[in-house]
Amino acid sequence: MRKPRSTLVATAGMAFVAVLGLLLSLAGPFAGRAEAAAGGIHVSNGRVVEGNGNAFVMRGVNHAYTWYPDRTGSIADIAAKGANTVRVVLSSGGRWTKTSPSEVSALIGQCKAGKVICVLEVHDTTGYGEDGAATSLDQAADYWISVKGALEGQEDYVVVNIGNEPFGNTNHTAWTDATKSAIAKLRGAGLDHALMVDAPNWGQDWSGTMRSNAASVFAADPDRNTVFSVHMYGVYDTAAEVRDYLNAFVGNGLPIVVGEFGDQHSDGNPDEDAIMATAQSLGVGYIGWSWSGNGGGVEYLDMVNGFDPNSLTSWGNRFFNGSNGIVATSKRATVYGGGDDGGTGGTAPNGYPYCVNGSASDPDGDGWGWENSRSCVVRGSAADG
Repeated sequence: MRKPRSTLVATAGMAFVAVLGLLLSLAGPFAGRAEAAAGGIHVSNGRVVEGNGNAFVMRGVNHAYTWYPDRTGSIADIAAKGANTVRVVLSSGGRWTKTSPSEVSALIGQCKAGKVICVLEVHDTTGYGEDGAATSLDQAADYWISVKGALEGQEDYVVVNIGNEPFGNTNHTAWTDATKSAIAKLRGAGLDHALMVDAPNWGQDWSGTMRSNAASVFAADPDRNTVFSVHMYGVYDTAAEVRDYLNAFVGNGLPIVVGEFGDQHSDGNPDEDAIMATAQSLGVGYIGWSWSGNGGGVEYLDMVNGFDPNSLTSWGNRFFNGSNGIVATSKRATVYGGGDDGGTGGTAPNGYPYCVNGSASDPDGDGWGWENSRSCVVRGSAADG
């Protein structure tokens, strides 16, 4: 997403996407590659895993920190709703006030306190080449190097999302080389974290640029530890488009997450049901946009009203409590004591396992369910305390 006070440029190309699904698919499974070194969040066999090798499927929320730095309770509030990941908007100083190393450290601390994985992203790159105010991926890499001290030692808890939506619609062919160069710069500076790279075309990749070049970008990372992120708004308004795009990565052994999506947008009506269902069926992560603070006509993307965790919007209720939503599918990272835990999806503070099937196992709605011949707690319910 752009800054909340401006709307996204409508992205065209529905028919083009369909053609690309046939012509620009990845050239066969990316087999025989080296894998990321063990330790910290990393990629293994095309999947995001933790340092212990346990699969980690992101179920997260975007939080617009750089525009709302006073909303210090948001990460804790998001965690309390059951998310296992928070994607935090930062600024490199190119367009907004630079997020300082001390702020980065504090944000990581908040994520760890809430027992969520922190995906940190530089937002200044949004629409580079089309938006004259945007900064380059190379400049974003310089920012990450400048805050390296805050990131070191946090590889188990932090994913570095190099730059948000780093190219617009007019110069997207430059994405591949620019992304490879930024990755090389960060690795050369000694940053060994899992890296996340956003697609061009304002994140939506309607041109298929990321889809058809992902294998070469992954291979260019000496750590083989790069995760790809697509943002699904109006371009993805049918289940077929959602499935085709995500399957192109999963089928070729390349790690993919849906780094942003909503239930409606100015450029079309995204199929959020298909996005969430497909992600769940494929074991792919998703991170919804966004907790609160949207403006410029896209206020409907707020999950809660006025940063109030007790005031869910219709989108927020769908996202957290609906089919394939956070409550039903999110599992806490094992680094925080969660994970599969014998198929329970983690343990609630009261010592009972979380319900794998969420609210579906709780017909009377009191927060207590019954699975595998024992009581379980619905994550985020009144019983989860």
